[in-house]
Amino acid sequence: MTTSKEQSLIAEIKPELFLFETEEINAETPAHLLDDDITPARLLFVRNTGRTPFFSDAEIAGWGLTIEGEVNAPRSFSLAELRRDFEIVNQTAVLECAGNGRAAYADPTPGPHWRQGAVGCVRWTGVRLADLLAACGVRPSAVYTAHHAPDVGVNNDGPAISRGLPITKALAPETLIAFAMNGEPLPHIHGGPLRLVAPGYPGSAWQKWLTRIELRDREHDGERMTGTHYRMPRRRILPGEAFDAVPFDVITDMPVRSVITSPREGFAAPADEPLIVRGHAWSGHIPVERVEVSTDDGATWQTATLAPAGERFAWRRFEIALNAPRGSLAILARATDAQGNSQPLGSAVWNPRGYCNNAAHRVTGSVG
Repeated sequence: MTTSKEQSLIAEIKPELFLFETEEINAETPAHLLDDDITPARLLFVRNTGRTPFFSDAEIAGWGLTIEGEVNAPRSFSLAELRRDFEIVNQTAVLECAGNGRAAYADPTPGPHWRQGAVGCVRWTGVRLADLLAACGVRPSAVYTAHHAPDVGVNNDGPAISRGLPITKALAPETLIAFAMNGEPLPHIHGGPLRLVAPGYPGSAWQKWLTRIELRDREHDGERMTGTHYRMPRRRILPGEAFDAVPFDVITDMPVRSVITSPREGFAAPADEPLIVRGHAWSGHIPVERVEVSTDDGATWQTATLAPAGERFAWRRFEIALNAPRGSLAILARATDAQGNSQPLGSAVWNPRGYCNNAAHRVTGSVG
């Protein structure tokens, strides 16, 4: 179970979140608290894969980032050098755990059974990883990054997680080394002093407490990078089916998704006025095209108003006024991206770790 120090930390800074009874910190935001266009730090979910590291003021003051491996000139950068020597950029981007929606799978999978709240949209501040790599000189042999941090597994048995990015994503302009979020220094619980920001990729690729990046000449094979960790099967598999011989690929793009933030689950709405349904929609690298809402289990759909597109990796608000009938009511919301991919009504294709279940969000309540 989480340590008393970790539990106290969440209770102090995120009292409105739901804390799972897991060995590491996993705290989810109830869907109705995700209504802000920019998620406040106090409402952003937390997903750890090991023990939360704690640092002294001296350790934070001396924090740095080393880049090595398939580069011409390995270098280390202090926090001050990152701020002084490179362009500082701001970017709004959705952070989402690959297991968001895992609770909707009928067949159990390991990991915290997130409902809809392992997601948030944050304003990140930092420097482009591409600029740091340019300062080191990327060799033609570099094909993948490897990320390293001081957090260890719950049994103190080695690194908690060490994932990486294809070199094309590492060099993409949206990939940042962040030291601030929402205009404030990056909170410790969210990876401060430094974390990687890889918009469109699952949160597992956004390494927290980052100290070292190694460029490799092959796909990285660090902790939680191999096997079925943060990977999806190339062909459909069913619960209980042997999958040892099935090829799996690293998740590099999160699917289209939406969340209803109002009304909340269990709502009681008056019958003499329109029922306003609103929320947010987002996708990995493919823009969201539309959001639809249904009150008859998907038999018919009404198109919601979608806010104008802003930054590429930010979520978009949707809203619609419904003339809802009296009685019990279930509201479904589904988003569709620019390539025509829509959220399914039921659980997405099953996989042994419950990743990327982007089923349409359902909220139930009553009108009358």
